[in-house]
Amino acid sequence: MASLERNNKLLIELVQQPGNNSCADCGAPDPDWASYTLGVFVCLNCSGMHRNLPAVSRVKSIRLDRWEDSLVEFMRETGNSAAKAVYEKCVPAFFYRPQQKDCLVLRDQWIRAKYERREFTGENSYFQQAYSSDLFESTLWKKGKDNKQFLKRIFLLSRKDFTLRYFIKEDSKVPKAVICMKDLNAVFQPEKINHTNGLQISYLHGERMRNLFVYHENGQVMVALFNAIRATRLAYLQKKHPTLRDSDLIPQITRHCLKEGYMEKTGPTQREPFKKRWFTLCSMNRKCCILKLLCLKSNRGFWCSLDPREHDATELGAAFIGTESHGYSVSESSRSSRGGRWHCGITLQTPDRQFVFMCEQAQDQMEWLEALRKVISQPMTPEDYSNEANLARGK
Repeated sequence: MASLERNNKLLIELVQQPGNNSCADCGAPDPDWASYTLGVFVCLNCSGMHRNLPAVSRVKSIRLDRWEDSLVEFMRETGNSAAKAVYEKCVPAFFYRPQQKDCLVLRDQWIRAKYERREFTGENSYFQQAYSSDLFESTLWKKGKDNKQFLKRIFLLSRKDFTLRYFIKEDSKVPKAVICMKDLNAVFQPEKINHTNGLQISYLHGERMRNLFVYHENGQVMVALFNAIRATRLAYLQKKHPTLRDSDLIPQITRHCLKEGYMEKTGPTQREPFKKRWFTLCSMNRKCCILKLLCLKSNRGFWCSLDPREHDATELGAAFIGTESHGYSVSESSRSSRGGRWHCGITLQTPDRQFVFMCEQAQDQMEWLEALRKVISQPMTPEDYSNEANLARGK
């Protein structure tokens, strides 16, 4: 018994060391599980994914399970840093490294890519060549426009002309849409699509932002397409900004929104009834050439749509969000909702108009206020001035 207590104490001391004190796979702090076949310390959530790989990984709790002397010694000799040097030796710059709060399919496929498929050990370059190939094809389920049912569509990603095309039929010669890498953004949104492997592809169509909602039953296929898009986006950005380093370009490959959700909104005169709308505060208009100077997840575009799950949802309007010195501010509002169901108000003041929104809960109100203030606190860039002028002219 003394030996078992000693081993658990040694493991707790090991997990507190630099490198071991965060999950080897998602970065979550204070991991309390470990793979005794790989020599890594992982969090509870990632340990569950390791259990799905019994041929390569076996896990135990460092506090509750019994550890033999030989296993503790192996953990001491290996640890997260040494294991990463092997299993993450050749991770491509474009490959997305999921974090603790990322969706299940991203974290699961990251773990499988590292340990099961050994994609990054340098043993073979098959997967990396596939991600970066001139043409990358996938057959996905896409939500239809008329009947709202998911239908099979062929997606073709081209590195030659930096586009993503999709076709209605396998023998179609003319694509339904041609999406330029300049305007494309891809983000996993399983809640919106009601599928664990759901991906939202956003792009500019004329003057409006459109969204495609797609999925594949196989998580590996979906994550492979996601990383192929990131590889193509990085190649596009490298060509567009040849003097910038990859470290300056990578944050702009794919972009996540600061905040999104439902709010009620009234009209310009503030005498109109409040209507429920879906809002997204995202980073779609940021230029990667100035990312190193700014917060990577801030933005000046504030988009509103009817429902995030609607086919090819487009924004109904946009309000540019500048800085306080340029006449922009946001504050808590105590206005009546004039028949609306929600009463937690937000007032967004711009040089030309005052926007009034209502949130359902005080927590939602606080989160929106925080997100909007974060945008307002960021300095304006030349690109921001251009976007503000274009939006003012109705472009």
